[in-house]
Amino acid sequence: MRIATPIRTLFALFVTALLAGTSVLVATPPAEAATESPTECPNRTLPPPPVDKSEEPPPGEQSPTPLPVPETPAGGERMAECGIVRPADSPEPPEDITAAAWLVQDLDTGYVLAAKNPHGRYRPASLIKTLLALVVLEELPPDHVVVATKEDANQECTCVGLVEGGEYTVDQLIHALLMHSGNDVAHALATALGGVDAAVEKMNALAEWLGAADTRAATPSGLDGPGMMTSAYDMSLIFRYAMQQPAYAEAVGTKHIDFPGGPGEPDFPVYNDNPLWASYEGFLGGKTGFTDDARHTYVGAAERDGRRIAVVLLQAEQQPIRVAEQAQRLLDYGFGLAAAGKEPVGTVTTAPPFSSVDEDGEGTDVIDVATTSPSDPFGTTGWIVTLIVTVLVLTGLLVGHRKGLLRRPD
Repeated sequence: MRIATPIRTLFALFVTALLAGTSVLVATPPAEAATESPTECPNRTLPPPPVDKSEEPPPGEQSPTPLPVPETPAGGERMAECGIVRPADSPEPPEDITAAAWLVQDLDTGYVLAAKNPHGRYRPASLIKTLLALVVLEELPPDHVVVATKEDANQECTCVGLVEGGEYTVDQLIHALLMHSGNDVAHALATALGGVDAAVEKMNALAEWLGAADTRAATPSGLDGPGMMTSAYDMSLIFRYAMQQPAYAEAVGTKHIDFPGGPGEPDFPVYNDNPLWASYEGFLGGKTGFTDDARHTYVGAAERDGRRIAVVLLQAEQQPIRVAEQAQRLLDYGFGLAAAGKEPVGTVTTAPPFSSVDEDGEGTDVIDVATTSPSDPFGTTGWIVTLIVTVLVLTGLLVGHRKGLLRRPD
């Protein structure tokens, strides 16, 4: 996957350099630095220490260096806070929420309704499968056939039940990946993308393009590995973007499919394992996750009275109430804040859509960042400002040049 670099981006860089050279006072991109000490904001730089050896690098290799912490937090100033972040004069969050970090957003506007430690870094577990699904949906047509290998079938489970030599379409695998969180399916899709290392690289490239600065995938499935991390803000950003992709939204919103058995074997049912299907009216779908290091993770969304609310929980526990019920309480809390018209505490911003497979089944690996969207750093207004500044700078240079000529001695 490569990122297209449009001419206007190069032009913008030229303008920035020109402004710097002429001592014009303009805003510069924030430098990346860890500005919060661990005592002030736990896990701002790294997730909590692992409880097992799953994140030890292979012999002779070192663990990846921590991702830099942006000086200016994505989503707004309040997203840098570590505790509960809520509007003034709003009710307290519901009780018994065990997640170390969580975020509730309006899925359509991107407004952050409330959060806890939104940029704290924790492990995603299977929530990272959303990034894998997005890369697959970009690069592979839905009817592309993947033949499962022995390595696919022997992955550490949770597994759907791929059989060596079994033939599966990408559409079937995407549904199984998101409905039942199959690690065997994740490995098969990663292999179809060029191998595990290539798939992880593409997942991280997409996360970077989306602006998910707290996120690094180490495995395609979400099994813990060296450097794996994300934040409640980032997973909210990734999920919001994913729900804008029809194929993803359809897959997480599917309750049941018949999945192919092995060669000569009959199909068998695969059911969506998200508990809120049975207990929350208006539920739209989501994703669950668990590893020993990540603990329980969750993302889900629901619709009520034409408004869609989504929630992310990281490092949660099943006691005193189950994580699905905690998510349900936070969804209720979000709907209440939205109905009361409370001022949002931040904004989840996403990048423009990337190119997907066309009607002829031809895919492309180009992400066109020229598309204008709310997260486009230029956009229409920005380009008007850029052109005006450029004209002023060039005018200043010409005036300065003429003055220099007038002062030049004969």
